Amino acid sequence: MAGQGTVRLHAKHVRFTRTPWVDLLTDTPSSEKQIPCSVQCLFGVLMSLTLRQVRYFVATAEIGQISQAAIHLNISQSAVTTAIKELESMLGTLLFQRSAQGMNLTEAGRHFLNRAYVIQRSVDDALNSPLPDVRASGVLRLAASYTVIGYFLPHHLQRLEHWHPDVAIEVHERERHAIEQGLLEGQFDMAVVLTANITHPDIISETLFNSERRLWLSSHHPLCQRAAVSLADVAQEPYILLTVDEAEQSAMRYWELAAQRPAVRVRTSSVEAVRSMVANGSGVAILSDLVHRPWSLEGKRIETMTVTDTVTPMSVGLAWHRERELSPAMQAFRNYFHDAFLAPQQLSARR
Repeated sequence: MAGQGTVRLHAKHVRFTRTPWVDLLTDTPSSEKQIPCSVQCLFGVLMSLTLRQVRYFVATAEIGQISQAAIHLNISQSAVTTAIKELESMLGTLLFQRSAQGMNLTEAGRHFLNRAYVIQRSVDDALNSPLPDVRASGVLRLAASYTVIGYFLPHHLQRLEHWHPDVAIEVHERERHAIEQGLLEGQFDMAVVLTANITHPDIISETLFNSERRLWLSSHHPLCQRAAVSLADVAQEPYILLTVDEAEQSAMRYWELAAQRPAVRVRTSSVEAVRSMVANGSGVAILSDLVHRPWSLEGKRIETMTVTDTVTPMSVGLAWHRERELSPAMQAFRNYFHDAFLAPQQLSARR
């Protein structure tokens, strides 16, 4: 999250049909019907809300402990505690239940977390929105894998439609080998893929970002009490192994590097199945932050821990045929992701 300043709007510019705080703590805010941008509405009400408070609240909600959230944010515990108390005072309700095990969201806290995610995404959009190219147009035949389509691409497709309304993007979900074949044969123009899985030498890949892989475990799992966890520790636990997008092959590489093997209890291609089984205490898993959510579909919490052994991150990026000349639509697509994810020095080196 860039910036920690205070965002202030006058409440008189926003019309409400009920108490504004209710909109922040329920799933269906009435104010969204009066104003197109729900985040504008939230900021209009929370005249003294700061991005710092939102950031600290989200970190605490996701990690579940103020001490660990402070380490993650590289700030003092007192700063996190103060920010949460300020929010609770502002909202007039408790967002967390404090216990010896950590910080658990109340019902109001869970609803506010959804609103906090909206605020963070919208501020990130405002800060990171790339400038549109000069009226790029045409059709872009785009291939993407299951993980990319499910957990990464939809948000960016919406932004691309806004920035490049004359570019029609056709999205095709395929497995990695079919994506490579389609790029080589001209069936697809570009692809968004897990770049570490690309094998063909005639396909260029550019990594946009790396998503760290961490241990997932239920909130009451004994390993949560450990200060550090190794793959040898994880090997003693029932393991839920994801298989989609060659996740099993990727996992085996870092397991073998550590001379360990997981005690696989279930193999599944469903991320949601992994999420539910971990949350219910059926086993543990190691998956990337990109697909992590702090709650299962049943509303049970999923904790994460960084493993002490080397666990390679999941890399997401673009791919296309080495000999393919980039069309205006392809170049606009590539430029969008460069502007959104890569630092200026990387941009100058790649373009």
